[in-house]
Amino acid sequence: MSDRLPVQPWMTSGPARRVMQALEGERPGSARFVGGCVRNALLDMPIADVDIATQLTPDVVERVMRAAGIAVHPTGVEHGTLTVVADNHPFEVTTLRRDVETDGRRAVVAFTEDWAEDAQRRDFRLNALYADPDGALHDPTGGGLEDARERRIVFVGHAETRIREDYLRILRFFRFNAWYGRGAPDPEGLAACGALRAGLESISVERIWSELKKLLGAPDPVPALRAMAAAGVLEQATPEAGDLDGLERLVSLERNEGFVPDALLRIAALIGRDAGATKSLTRRLKASNEERDRLVSAARDDTPVSVAMADRDIRRTLYLSGAAVFRDRVMLDWAAQGGDAKGWRRLLSMTDGWVRPVMPVGGDDVLAAGVPAGPAVGEAMRRIESAWVDSDFTSTRETLLKLARPGA
Repeated sequence: MSDRLPVQPWMTSGPARRVMQALEGERPGSARFVGGCVRNALLDMPIADVDIATQLTPDVVERVMRAAGIAVHPTGVEHGTLTVVADNHPFEVTTLRRDVETDGRRAVVAFTEDWAEDAQRRDFRLNALYADPDGALHDPTGGGLEDARERRIVFVGHAETRIREDYLRILRFFRFNAWYGRGAPDPEGLAACGALRAGLESISVERIWSELKKLLGAPDPVPALRAMAAAGVLEQATPEAGDLDGLERLVSLERNEGFVPDALLRIAALIGRDAGATKSLTRRLKASNEERDRLVSAARDDTPVSVAMADRDIRRTLYLSGAAVFRDRVMLDWAAQGGDAKGWRRLLSMTDGWVRPVMPVGGDDVLAAGVPAGPAVGEAMRRIESAWVDSDFTSTRETLLKLARPGA
């Protein structure tokens, strides 16, 4: 792998040029691209965010940005990070730093002008690569470029030291292996993650949930998760998630049939059809209401689903369960049962553009038909709805109103 990164569009874009020129104008050689953008460019993978490291202190960065007409937001100024926005494009600009004190969750830092010191506080050698505006690469740890070439994830320096600085790095180790690694995880890193897994108890559950979703979003997270399980990390982080075979079947289905990876659906497969465990996980890790409802609904839904379903039975199930739950159930059952892909796709196609029918009779209609107010109205509505669903949603208002009274 060359020691020069071919110039990338994200390096030469107008917004990036404005930011780098403002920093370099203050002190030539003081700014480099760093982290994910450099790593992904080397691996020929999409670039999400462009981060910049600089020898300039945050107050100087703010001054030169404002002088250049670039907006500045102090999103992490205590750690040396400013978000600058040039032509509606955000960049995180962070002053080089070294750790003064760490407690496994957060760090107290001091600013430095030493690129090697800054690299030593990063998590993996692959993430400690820097690129000048012209593409010249810098590898202060001496192993980042080789790691990129071999697609391996190795901690900077001593693995246990890096983990004790921030225990979330345990999950990041497996997430980066899932996304960027090839072959078995680095033995030293794997052993350190297993030995220090109890440290995850000190990490906020929101950070753990975020990492879990990112890991499950990888093209094939199964090898990394099996390594997590072998090291005791999976049980430590998510004791509810143990159906690795079920997850592997879903991942294989997604890959073979061309479905986009769905992290939440994969979590459902990893937990299995266990509503209690699903509730426990979503409550403990503080999943959003939307995420919790989706996962729990799919886990507790017991409506029969099979490729032999008639269209009217599919419509009935869509009405009773909802299109989102039905689609999740189809994917999970397809992965579990296998079989006729054409048949399963027919079920999925029925969810496309599904609009839940509106029953032509309401409570006021039932009252007007002479049903006394109170529980009798609810009983009548349930009776009418059941008949309406049984008719494949074709019964008329007049026919349904005849059912308002018991024995009609």
